[in-house]
Amino acid sequence: MGSLIIIAAMFALLWLLLIRPQRAAQQQRERLVQDVDVGDEILSSGGVFGTVRGVSDDEEQLFVEIAPGVEVRMDRRAVGAIVSSEDSEEDTDDADLVDDESDTEPDEVTEAAAEHEPAVHGTTDGDRS
Repeated sequence: MGSLIIIAAMFALLWLLLIRPQRAAQQQRERLVQDVDVGDEILSSGGVFGTVRGVSDDEEQLFVEIAPGVEVRMDRRAVGAIVSSEDSEEDTDDADLVDDESDTEPDEVTEAAAEHEPAVHGTTDGDRS
């Protein structure tokens, strides 16, 4: 009888620690995908940024502008994140996005980038012009 209680407690713990959080994350993902609307800037699961310009009649496909004049058709499930929406852009000032107290100085960034300059294949450092 005691071992039956232990097994039941293990299943309850498994449900609390694994299954319940996974279901919550899945529901949050479904809400994200359904909340995508025209004008939202999105990031696809493939890493492509774009702006939603239209939705198909069955609302399963999005028409996304990835560059000026370049529009692609994308399945709604391919949306990885909503980067910004028209509503949130109106509330955000550009001044809020600038961080005046930066830890790195511009000179340090330039020097660090110069140290990691990619090598040109087929040449040596002496052959570069």
